[in-house]
Amino acid sequence: MKNTQLLVLGIGNILWADEGFGVRCVEALNAAYRFGDEVTVLDGGTQGLYLLPYLEEARYLIVFDAVDYGMQPGEMVVARDDEVPRFMGVKKMSLHQTGFQEVIACASLGGKLPESMVLIGVQPEQLEDFGGSLRDIVKAQIPRALEVALAQIEQWGIPYERRSSPVVDDEHQRALQMEHYEAGRPSAELACRYGDERVMNGQL
Repeated sequence: MKNTQLLVLGIGNILWADEGFGVRCVEALNAAYRFGDEVTVLDGGTQGLYLLPYLEEARYLIVFDAVDYGMQPGEMVVARDDEVPRFMGVKKMSLHQTGFQEVIACASLGGKLPESMVLIGVQPEQLEDFGGSLRDIVKAQIPRALEVALAQIEQWGIPYERRSSPVVDDEHQRALQMEHYEAGRPSAELACRYGDERVMNGQL
């Protein structure tokens, strides 16, 4: 018997603009809704194989992530079960996707994959913007992504409710929340945001 009925996981890196979509989704979900002890809502960041124990304990899995499908920016894809590893491997954007594919593979080899998996992914617009937040077209998909997740949670028969009061975070967590993160970003004149093309092209 698995200990966790549902694992809701956001993966990605908030330091690279739209790569933070998955993390921002679980942040928004946790801020708006309360779940029972049988549900784990987790910011998985770029932890890779460190996420394996969480996956192995879960009966159901929902993953939010930014995935390059080669579509128009902001387009959403919902992949289920066997489709999840395939969609995450369409085009690697960063090490976290390779890492999470390994997590799925290891759980499968051990016979401990969740009974059902859902990937809610969005096509990024901009990744190479260090310290950047989500682009508007990607940020606008967060409410829809949560709707898809909540509909699936209801289908699995897992209860949840809207929060009546805000989540109390510590100072570190507040600093990373999207509104604080965006408000505190220095101007382009004060901080480098994009890579130097001369370095990227091997000219320096």
